[in-house]
Amino acid sequence: MIELERVGARAGGFELRDVSVVVPGHAWAIVLGPAGAGKTTLLETIAGARPISAGRLRLRGVDATRVAAERRGVGIVYQHGYLFPHLGVRENVRYGARDVAWADALTERFGAGALVEKPVRSLSGGERQVVALVRALAPRPDILLLDEPFAALDPRGRARVRRELHGLQRELGFTVMQVTHDFAEAGTVGDVALLMEGGRLVQAAPPDELFHRPATPAAAEFLGAENIYRGTVRTAGRGWPGGLDVLTFDGGAFTLSALGEMPGGAAHAVIRAEDVVLSSAHPTGSSARNALDGVVAEVELAGVVARVTVEVSGVPVVALVTAQAVRELGLVRGSRVTASIKATAVHLC
Repeated sequence: MIELERVGARAGGFELRDVSVVVPGHAWAIVLGPAGAGKTTLLETIAGARPISAGRLRLRGVDATRVAAERRGVGIVYQHGYLFPHLGVRENVRYGARDVAWADALTERFGAGALVEKPVRSLSGGERQVVALVRALAPRPDILLLDEPFAALDPRGRARVRRELHGLQRELGFTVMQVTHDFAEAGTVGDVALLMEGGRLVQAAPPDELFHRPATPAAAEFLGAENIYRGTVRTAGRGWPGGLDVLTFDGGAFTLSALGEMPGGAAHAVIRAEDVVLSSAHPTGSSARNALDGVVAEVELAGVVARVTVEVSGVPVVALVTAQAVRELGLVRGSRVTASIKATAVHLC
């Protein structure tokens, strides 16, 4: 378990401020955020490479705020896969390992067996990352911190190494905190996602909740929400199942129905493109509370999916559909369509 209570730290002129979060034991936490958000500083603070200037850190339920880095039992892997240049690959992996046989087995498991006789300086960026990961795992840490550990690997290699690491984590039950810019990766392996911005923790939630219910418009934009609208909100009805209210969002060009708990006033509506359903005629019998008529302005095909922009009263609404749907609906520029959106897919913040 990793517990931070109002933690602060400094890295040059940068400051990590008032970070409070709990990552349960055996969980895989994903850390997201723009460049300069404080993601690496957060990992270094937990590992002990950066002193804590405020707050409290607990590891495994024990106060580790002032514990030396080498006594924290934490493994860390940096994006650049820093290795000891004066040692070979085999010696790098075995460094710090209590069980040489275990270190050698990990080397084979992660596909680094062919590298053991190579000098470190001859390794590619991806190979360095794999060796650095195996070296960090060799001492059997129960907390592993990863800073973009797969960034230099090709897609196939990234998938293989990530699969092996996820399998090992399930077998041994260690806790992982990983920095990544890969949103697909966040949804694939993450139990909890942490969004950092400007040295602060903006939001901590399961990945699906983070992407579909971001705390702020800026968070929504960073997380790739294609449809973000400014407007006002008011309560239209109460007593919806689950204790939620029916809310009406007025964006000027159109109004939207949503469900939630929010006082009236200025707000933003956030809708992910995959939650927008297109049809060639105004739907009948649909469960969607929002049906917006518009004209196709652009169709961008990317393999088996397509990004379709629909102009609704001069405002773009983006939908993510399959290439097959584009063909079946005859979606071309100028086509008249209806964009349907369920009230549960409209997030207000």
